[in-house]
Amino acid sequence: MKKIFFSALAALTMLIGCSKSSDETATADFNTTKDAAITDFVNKIALPGYLELKTKAAVLNTAIINLNTTTTDDNLAAAKNAWRDIRSTWERCEGYLFGPVEDGEYDPETDTWPVNFNDMDALLASAQPLGVSDIEALTSRALKGYHPIEYILWGQGGTRTAASLTARQKEYVVSLSAHLKLQADNLYNSWVASGGNYSTKFLTAGTGSTVFVKKQDAFIALTEGMLAICGEVGEGKMKEPYDAMDPQIVESPFSGNSTTDFKNNIIGAFNVYQGKFNEDGVGLQDLVKLRNSALNVQIEQKFNAAINSFSAITVPYEQAIITQRTQCLAAMTAITALATVIDTDLRSFVITNITD
Repeated sequence: MKKIFFSALAALTMLIGCSKSSDETATADFNTTKDAAITDFVNKIALPGYLELKTKAAVLNTAIINLNTTTTDDNLAAAKNAWRDIRSTWERCEGYLFGPVEDGEYDPETDTWPVNFNDMDALLASAQPLGVSDIEALTSRALKGYHPIEYILWGQGGTRTAASLTARQKEYVVSLSAHLKLQADNLYNSWVASGGNYSTKFLTAGTGSTVFVKKQDAFIALTEGMLAICGEVGEGKMKEPYDAMDPQIVESPFSGNSTTDFKNNIIGAFNVYQGKFNEDGVGLQDLVKLRNSALNVQIEQKFNAAINSFSAITVPYEQAIITQRTQCLAAMTAITALATVIDTDLRSFVITNITD
């Protein structure tokens, strides 16, 4: 009997010891993953995203210079393709609109919408100089950035031809693209060590950062970035023209690119959650998987439903708000459902589980 008692006690001690070891291992895994998610946001999302933006801004600028030098339909098509290409990158980067892009106002400086083509035509008809410094000095941000470039390349109704481009329009779009390139360069430089070094502010979250005093602050910033772009797409870019049934206030009405813009915005937010841009990394998702796998499944489902909902919109959004209103509403509803789970469940997870 005595021997059995000590054996049982030993077994109980071993069980308690194993349980404690298991808990300690799980905590260590969570902490390691947390640090990796912070590092990978900088090295696999922010820096690659802004570097890609900088590279594509240079490509667009070169394509527009070529169009100005040799004004052919082939060069016009190349400039259009370069514009669409950089838009894809920019819209995905909007999944993390915090830090220099917000503080330095790079977003409104380059992506203010809607754009009134009458205002651009009035500028073109005026004697206003159109050099790069003149573009920078414009008080109306709607007259600079992606969308005035879009207007010059596509024209009202998307009917632009190379032969119809005037010298004044070409002068304007060359300066616009040079200004956009400068903004992309400055945004990237604001993150790198040789520039503004915002990367270090994020990498040292909870360990000396003056911006992210706690690691929790960094993950709250990621969560709010995802939530913000869901709100901007669902409540702004989509709902405002939908409610007004007004194609003129759609984000990218000249190129017919708006639905692609919206989809890339949500993909960008999903990238932040997953911890990747073009290359896989560790993200907030990996932390959720460790402690609440059911929540991760729910978030993944909401992201996929929102992204896939755009496939039902088969015409440009400025037409869809008139002819495919059911499909537009379904997409907005899916985005709202995604925003709700981010704002409630994911935010609660971050606050509860990341306390340092």
